[in-house]
Amino acid sequence: MRKTWGIVFIAFITPWLAHAEKITVGQFSTSSLSGWEEKEFEGKTQYSFVFDEKIKQQVLIAESNAGASGLFSEQRIDLNTTPYLNWSWKTSSFFPNINENKKIGDDFVARIYVVVDGGFFFWKTIALNYVWSSSHQKGDKWDNPFTSNATMFAVESGKKNLGKWQHYKRNIRKDLKRLTGKDEQYIDAVAIMTDTDNTGLSATTYFGDIFFSSE
Repeated sequence: MRKTWGIVFIAFITPWLAHAEKITVGQFSTSSLSGWEEKEFEGKTQYSFVFDEKIKQQVLIAESNAGASGLFSEQRIDLNTTPYLNWSWKTSSFFPNINENKKIGDDFVARIYVVVDGGFFFWKTIALNYVWSSSHQKGDKWDNPFTSNATMFAVESGKKNLGKWQHYKRNIRKDLKRLTGKDEQYIDAVAIMTDTDNTGLSATTYFGDIFFSSE
């Protein structure tokens, strides 16, 4: 009887295990930038690793002083299988009195974005940016002032949660459809940035591990 119940139990959980998938994109807790490349836009954001005493693990620290460079991971993700992007960040920085809808104010203490590569049709490349906004309300979306192919979406805003780790899970396929009008099955890259080149300000932000999951 015990063996019979054991077989039934295994038969019950095996399909669930087979469908619970996770794809790690940024394993910063192991002080690794494997698979990531830095791209400089204007000046340079310094990226390194530090140990966070509160969560007891290594994290990535981004220190920006009137500069902007990002870290990019080119990895094709099937949104049918693993649509959820999971990440965490912490910052104590805030940009007062800026207009993020204008080029001069297009800076963010924290941003993570996904890219759908248009390939040869480069004008079809799109990017969805999740940002910690200094001027918009949480839940706001707007076009990037430099390109209409990039949509900005505030998952965090203001000073309320400064200095606290914030954790997020977003269904990328649903967000792409809702926020950009594009029904995409794949994304081709993930990027993170802390940028201050347009405002000339400074910011320090910490990033935890980044991964995609099926649920």
